[in-house]
Amino acid sequence: MASKATPRPLPGQHQLSREFIAQHQRARIVSALALEVSEKGYRGVTVADIVKRAGIARNTFYENFGSKEDCFLAAQQFAMSTALSRVVEAAGEIDDWPHQVEAGLAAFLRYVAEEPALARTCMVDALAAAPASVRYYEESMQAFVSLFRLGRDVSPHGQELPDTLEEALIGGVFWILYQRLMVDEPEAIGELLPEVLEFALTPYLGAVAARAIASEADGVSPRHDRA
Repeated sequence: MASKATPRPLPGQHQLSREFIAQHQRARIVSALALEVSEKGYRGVTVADIVKRAGIARNTFYENFGSKEDCFLAAQQFAMSTALSRVVEAAGEIDDWPHQVEAGLAAFLRYVAEEPALARTCMVDALAAAPASVRYYEESMQAFVSLFRLGRDVSPHGQELPDTLEEALIGGVFWILYQRLMVDEPEAIGELLPEVLEFALTPYLGAVAARAIASEADGVSPRHDRA
C-alpha cells in the first residue's frame, strides 16, 4: 500500500517559502531596474528592459509592481533605508559627536561605493523621474538631519547657527556625490571622506578644529574590496 506521507526533500534540498521567493524576485527586479537606469536614464528604460535584465516573465514584474514608476520608487526606498540603517548603526557605536559624524559619513560613502547603480537611482535619476520620486528624495535628505543637528549641542555658538544649516549641509554632501556619480567615478567616492567631513564639521567646530579631525580620517573602501 502506497504511503500517503508528504515526501521530504532530499538532503541538500529545501522547500523555499512563497514569501522568500517573492522577496528574492523583488530584489532581482529592483537591481535590474537600477542597472538599466544607470546606463540609460529613467526615461530611456522600459518594463521590457527590466524584465529582460532580471530574467523574469513580464507577468512576474506586474505581480510585484504596478508600473515602472512603482518599481523605481521601491528601489529608492530600499537603497535609502539600507544606507540610513548603516549610518545609524555606525554612528551609534561612537560616543563623541564629531566622530559619530565621521563614522556615519564613512558608512554612507561606503554604501554608495558598493552600490553605485542604486545610489545613482536615488541621488541622480530620482531628480528626473516622477514627482513621487522627487518628493522621496527630499524626504530622504531630511532623515539625516538629526545626526547633524546634534552638533549644535557641542558647538560654542550652537544657538546662533541658522535653522536651515543641517538641510544645507546634507544638500551639499548629496551634491558632491551627485557629481561623482554623474561622471561615473564610484571608486573615488570613498576618498572623499576627509573633504566631506571637514565640510560638515566646520560650521559647528570652526575651520581649525574641523580640519584637524578631518586630517586624521582615512578614505573608505567598499567592504568587498577589503581582505
